[in-house]
Amino acid sequence: MFAFQDATLLRIFVGESDHYEGHPLYEAIVLKAREAHMAGATVLRGPMGFGKTSRLHTATILRLSDDLPVVIEIVDGQQEIDRFLPVLEPMIGSSGLVTVEKIQIMHRGDGSDQQ
Repeated sequence: MFAFQDATLLRIFVGESDHYEGHPLYEAIVLKAREAHMAGATVLRGPMGFGKTSRLHTATILRLSDDLPVVIEIVDGQQEIDRFLPVLEPMIGSSGLVTVEKIQIMHRGDGSDQQ
């Protein structure tokens, strides 16, 4: 049996070449999320994308980009995400896009062992 739990998904869109304090931005964000004891974080590298400048970033052989799109997804409760946003804001500045979504996490079992 599956049990569902409400959660929040924080999604951060940045470029692979973005940096924070000498480290790749995506790495710095994941390490900060880990320090903050967030429930989980994943980095996804996109083969193609564009942002507010409409400049195309692609991994095709003819047009190999050194700034591919990167998405960091962090899942946790709403309160934990709200606490993390002030930490995140100075890290991304104007170089990224942040979205927040209400989600449901599916657990196997009756949910009585969750929390």
